[in-house]
Amino acid sequence: MNIIVCAKEVLDVSEIKTDPKTNRPVLQGIDKKISDIDKNAVEEAVRIKEKLGGKIIILSVGPSEANERIKELLAMGADEARIIPFSGDQNYRVVSNILADAVKKIGEYDIVLCGEASIDMFSGQVGPLLAEKLGLSQITYAKNIDAEEDKLTVDRDLGDKKVTVESPYPVVVTVTKEINEPRLPSLMDILGAANKPIETWEPSTFVDSKKLEPRMETLEVKGMSMERKNVVFEDDLDDAVKELVDRLAKDGVLG
Repeated sequence: MNIIVCAKEVLDVSEIKTDPKTNRPVLQGIDKKISDIDKNAVEEAVRIKEKLGGKIIILSVGPSEANERIKELLAMGADEARIIPFSGDQNYRVVSNILADAVKKIGEYDIVLCGEASIDMFSGQVGPLLAEKLGLSQITYAKNIDAEEDKLTVDRDLGDKKVTVESPYPVVVTVTKEINEPRLPSLMDILGAANKPIETWEPSTFVDSKKLEPRMETLEVKGMSMERKNVVFEDDLDDAVKELVDRLAKDGVLG
């Protein structure tokens, strides 16, 4: 079983603050890490490998200095990594183009795993776009995966319902945060990861330059001001509940 996992280095969003004067996020000095849900994808790949054997390759589009964080994924059980340095506008079209051509360059694969979304943008677009560009079946929002020799059975989390689907290989699957708990590598795993290969692939050597041109421009990113009304209801309980419901309806919270 050959598995490719797409992983993204992101800013630790829990540390991001907003400048109160401009409402713009302050990004200087923020630590970076692998997007949380991508780690769930790696964990699921390792579990499939433990069951059926095979090889796991990590694909990451982003800064070349992401090596140290990619090593965390190798320590979890991945076998190799390909880092594709790209400092241009990383919108969804460009990233999915790069990933698709990188997957084609790898050539042999059964499953391509992605997190359902990255924790910084949370668009959920890259996995489906990747499947479209590769011409593969896709299964999104996977909450449970049962991999067999000839097919994949997946429980999809659709919020108010669960849908079970099957697919032959190859297939693109995006996983949810709830699918598993990523393992903590042992000291020996961490030391062993230093000897696993990490290759750098320059996108200009295998991606058509037109595919690297964004069709969308981000003009500005701002935080939203969140202010509480701090309304306290001190009347009789029944009257307070009625007033609360009336106010929520007036504000458009309730239909």
